Amino acid sequence: MKPLQGIRIADFTVHAAGPFCTHMLSQLGAECIKIESAQRPDIFRKPHPVYGRTGPASFDQVASNKLSIRLDLKKAKGVELAKRLVAISDVAAESFRAGVMKRLGLGYDVLRSVKPDLVMVSVSSSGQTGPDSHFAGYAPLFGAWGGLGYLTGYRDGPPVEMRHVMDHTVGLNAALATVAALHQRRRTGQGTHIDIAAREVASSLVGEALMAVSAGARVERMGNEDYRRAPHGLYASRKADRWLSIAVESEPQWQALLRVMGKPDLASDPRFSTPERRHAMREALDRIISQWCATLDADETARILQDAGVPAHVSWNTEDIVHDPHLRQRGAIVPVKEADGRERAAVRFPARFSRSEGVGIERGTPRLGEHESYVFGELLGLSTKQYEELVSDGIIY
Repeated sequence: MKPLQGIRIADFTVHAAGPFCTHMLSQLGAECIKIESAQRPDIFRKPHPVYGRTGPASFDQVASNKLSIRLDLKKAKGVELAKRLVAISDVAAESFRAGVMKRLGLGYDVLRSVKPDLVMVSVSSSGQTGPDSHFAGYAPLFGAWGGLGYLTGYRDGPPVEMRHVMDHTVGLNAALATVAALHQRRRTGQGTHIDIAAREVASSLVGEALMAVSAGARVERMGNEDYRRAPHGLYASRKADRWLSIAVESEPQWQALLRVMGKPDLASDPRFSTPERRHAMREALDRIISQWCATLDADETARILQDAGVPAHVSWNTEDIVHDPHLRQRGAIVPVKEADGRERAAVRFPARFSRSEGVGIERGTPRLGEHESYVFGELLGLSTKQYEELVSDGIIY
């Protein structure tokens, strides 16, 4: 039995951050019903060139496992059907701009009246309250506004734009909060409204930098450098865009690196005689290692360094991950069959439960409105005639 089996989610989320939250919960066993309309489908259903694909790659990431229905929430009957669905659900999730659900007539106070112990999770740029709550936002804004982007990048370069990793981090935090709220409900019988501000999630990831600044220190971008380790970084190999990561912490690791490099003379070089001096001269040291790595095979060199006791690994690309035997054997990368018969690789929920079976992805991306017979018929009890009338009236559209 899956951890969240028996939990139902009315999923109003769009784009990536909110949908990734419900995607994680669906892999834990929750029945997740995604609510859209043909007039306003999730924007990520539309083809866009992400990860080299012209199809809706982002939507595939966050919609697997979900059921799909259509509802026009701009119409009163559509709102009423949404309330009926929430009434038989445990969680309502949304990721609109603050205040949108309330204007639709689906705010927390209204939904709580139809489901008193409802857990509602709202994901937005800056939260449901405060002077900035009206701002819309997407992934790069979250990282930029939260400080994570400023700290990411090289010393001599600009801040780095944070994209999907920011959306997914926000979604994972929202999923954790939802599970905590469900646990609280089980103990107390009370629901709650969870307010997730994406920019605050970004700030929570740079707590040590904020603490340093509050103590009077100045924190800047440092690329792949480390506060005390050297050498520590990524080095280009002879193959284009194949990078070798090396992180030396101890004296034995330093000596082992010199042996592999065939550079015993560096052991007596006063510039690199202690960890402190190596760190102070890290730019010169990086130039030496970069020159050495430039003619080597990154994968072979990583294995040689590891055998010698030096922490090293190739910086993997997505192809490495998808075809890795270890991840395949653990079921971290799983095949998913889509409605058109094509098979794709997908990333499974990143946890294993010794007493739960089947956690992960069971089915591919749903077609728009694919599960209306089950949701409107079996769950809400609409007759075929009622359903057809609602379709004809543009309520289910």
